[in-house]
Amino acid sequence: MFRKFISYYKPHRVLFFFDMLASLLVSAAGLFYPIITRRMINVWAPEGNIRYLVIFGAILLGLYIIRMFLKYFIQYYGHMIGVRMQSDMRQEMFLKLEKLPYTYYDNHETGKIMSRMTNDLQNVSELAHHGPETIFISGIMLIGSFIYLWLIDWRLTLIIFGCVPFLILISVIMRKRMRNAFMESRKSIAVINANLESSISGIRVTKAFTNDEEEAKKFAEGNQQYVEARRKSYKAMGQFGASTSFVTDVFNVAILVAGGVAIAFWGLSDGDYTAFIVSIGLFLSPVQMLIGFVEQLEEGATGFRRFLEIMDEEEEQENPDAKDLVVTNGEIIFENVKFQYNDSQSIINDISFKIESGKKIALVGPSGGGKTTICHLIPRFYVINEGRILIDGQDLTNVTLRSLRQNIGIVQQDVFLFNGTIGENIRYGKLDATEEEVITAAKRANIHDYVMSLPNGYDTQIGERGVKLSGGQKQRLSIARVFLKNPAILILDEATSSLDNTTEIYIQSALDELCVGRTTLVVAHRLSTIKNADEIMVVLNGKISERGTHDELMALGGTYEKLYSLQFKQPTITYLNQEIGDLVQ
Repeated sequence: MFRKFISYYKPHRVLFFFDMLASLLVSAAGLFYPIITRRMINVWAPEGNIRYLVIFGAILLGLYIIRMFLKYFIQYYGHMIGVRMQSDMRQEMFLKLEKLPYTYYDNHETGKIMSRMTNDLQNVSELAHHGPETIFISGIMLIGSFIYLWLIDWRLTLIIFGCVPFLILISVIMRKRMRNAFMESRKSIAVINANLESSISGIRVTKAFTNDEEEAKKFAEGNQQYVEARRKSYKAMGQFGASTSFVTDVFNVAILVAGGVAIAFWGLSDGDYTAFIVSIGLFLSPVQMLIGFVEQLEEGATGFRRFLEIMDEEEEQENPDAKDLVVTNGEIIFENVKFQYNDSQSIINDISFKIESGKKIALVGPSGGGKTTICHLIPRFYVINEGRILIDGQDLTNVTLRSLRQNIGIVQQDVFLFNGTIGENIRYGKLDATEEEVITAAKRANIHDYVMSLPNGYDTQIGERGVKLSGGQKQRLSIARVFLKNPAILILDEATSSLDNTTEIYIQSALDELCVGRTTLVVAHRLSTIKNADEIMVVLNGKISERGTHDELMALGGTYEKLYSLQFKQPTITYLNQEIGDLVQ
């Protein structure tokens, strides 16, 4: 972990070098005060040498002026090193998150991920800045003060430095306790962020169900966990600080007693004793800096450890010899495909089917049967356990993910729009699209007239997740986005199931045009929307139980016929429950 952390200094090594050089000069300047003090008291003051007193006083003042500018350099540019390293890590983490598979996001909450990218990396930034400076400055001052103290009186020096092992012992004992406490604190902050992100995103649902008290209760629980975690960390910090402070206080007692003995029996002069006292301050200052640094080290190390946990996650797998997918017809073939999430029960059980070029195939069946999962397997959002999926004869495990997904357009029930303008969201389907192309896509999606009725047209801000738009308007924007992408293969995952009948007519018209000339896979609960599909497949418990045209399946009198009848009849509740139960079995 240490070697990995050091590697982030490499792009900033020039600035880091000057930062360390400035730290060295600051440390060296600090050592001049006791040296000059000793000479003033022992030599120049008794001799009445006012000229030397003034000259070296002025030299000392000049050194402190230079030291002031050096400290400014360290504070400003040292922090900038930390910020730039933090920026590098954040960028690296974001790129890593973009490469992680769907399964990672199935198991990790957004708020907790955000906590690692913000709170944790902020602590890493502080460590990156203060860590090397503290160690370097403290090391120089400790070595310098030790040498100077030894030259004054080696016996007093041995007495003082005899306290150092106790400081080291306390640091070793307390560090593990602090590390565990800070890790628990980081996790509790992540829980708060996750709860906050969830509550803010679902604020409309909360208000609709008047469950603000319940949300406040859940947040209070997470907040209390944070308070308890911080209590433990502050307790560990308090024990560490109190113990180390006691040892430094012992320093003062030891030097007081030993100094008296030295003056009385070893012939130590008043000037040497005064210089020794001043130099002890130089010695204690870096010791206290190192003591305080232990807390910062644990905070930063914990944050960096959590950063590495994400960086060590396994990315989406791609064959090293993968080639770009070349779509000529758009034919899709499933051959004995099996899939399950981790160690759970199989979701897809030995499915085989073929979608010919330009055909429209519909997947229907009760919820949880595996329809959406089949759709997610085509762009390889999830990796199958057995079997093969081919597009125009090319095994999807042997093609690059980028080229595969560039050839697939997806319109889902839950439309995600980015915080920005209408034009920016449509252009997401083709980032280099011209304004004319954006307008053409909007017209084909039946959204252009609405956009032009707005004061700012395509520059209208839609708010977070498109909060300022209706469900139908969001859906039409997502369709325009796919029109602009112009993929060879189209997946419609319950694209109209949440819309009212009037809006559905507009959306369905746009979808019908979108499907022209493309191989299309449709997941639908409203069976009226897929009556004209080239083939309909009924998915039950991860298997295809029936397949054929609408008329063929109705004539078969099986699951599809029952599902269709349920939507266009008004059976009694008892009959409805019985029919649904029969379908699931």
